[in-house]
Amino acid sequence: MSAAASGISSPVGIIAGGGAMPFAVADSLAAQGIEPVLFPLRGACDAARVEKFRHRWISVGQLGRAMRLFREEGCRDLVFIGTLVRPSLSEVRLDFKTLRLLGNVIRAFRGGDDHLLSGVGRMLEQDGFRMVGIKDVAPDLLMPEGCVTRAAPSGTAADDIERGRKVLTALGPFDIGQAAVVIDGHVVAVEDIEGTDALLARVARLREDGRIRAAKGRGVLVKMPKSSQDLRFDLPTIGPRTVEGVAAAGLAGIAVMAGNTLAAEPQAMIEAADARYLFVIGVPA
Repeated sequence: MSAAASGISSPVGIIAGGGAMPFAVADSLAAQGIEPVLFPLRGACDAARVEKFRHRWISVGQLGRAMRLFREEGCRDLVFIGTLVRPSLSEVRLDFKTLRLLGNVIRAFRGGDDHLLSGVGRMLEQDGFRMVGIKDVAPDLLMPEGCVTRAAPSGTAADDIERGRKVLTALGPFDIGQAAVVIDGHVVAVEDIEGTDALLARVARLREDGRIRAAKGRGVLVKMPKSSQDLRFDLPTIGPRTVEGVAAAGLAGIAVMAGNTLAAEPQAMIEAADARYLFVIGVPA
């Protein structure tokens, strides 16, 4: 669904966490003739890159200030994108609006990241805003179906992909993680709070320690959204850094859910994968 088709109103507010994706979304919106306004999160978003865009800084826990700034900038439609280290509730400095919603805030914190993000999203929507997803505002950033690299998965890798899909589907309701590594049918690692980069580093260490005996060039990183996930928030993301981690872990490639996975710097990602003879494939939902 394009931004025009979904009735997106300009400007669109981007609640920006860390990483490259908030800026990719802003560029995509601008290319469609829709003005992006960044609301970078203090301590998370790259301050140097923010300066290119119209922006207003916000802090976690200050919903009242954030809502006021959204209105001042004329942003009815909001998208959250980027990485964010989940703070503990005791670390969050609450403003008066957030204190009035404290019961809802506490309930949002009692769960995984998806539960937290969807809970905050509901609070914003109750105040008249509309939370939209990448599918609505920047569908060009989503992984297509099929192989985007010169290398393609072997029959063994295809079996590993299917095993990974089943494992992640089973784990989805528990809001644990969005990725798993499967080698020759064996699930050797599942993502937890550490994230995908650390998951791949752990697999590399297991290989160095002799705990993984399969030859290099076998096994797959599989990423997909959790089955209960609100797809407007926290979609799986891959990019050049993921490719580097997969290569260091001695795997054969990456499989993600087409249409529900973000591709950061896609051209650089494909070039990095081709240079290492790795595959990157989008599989149907």
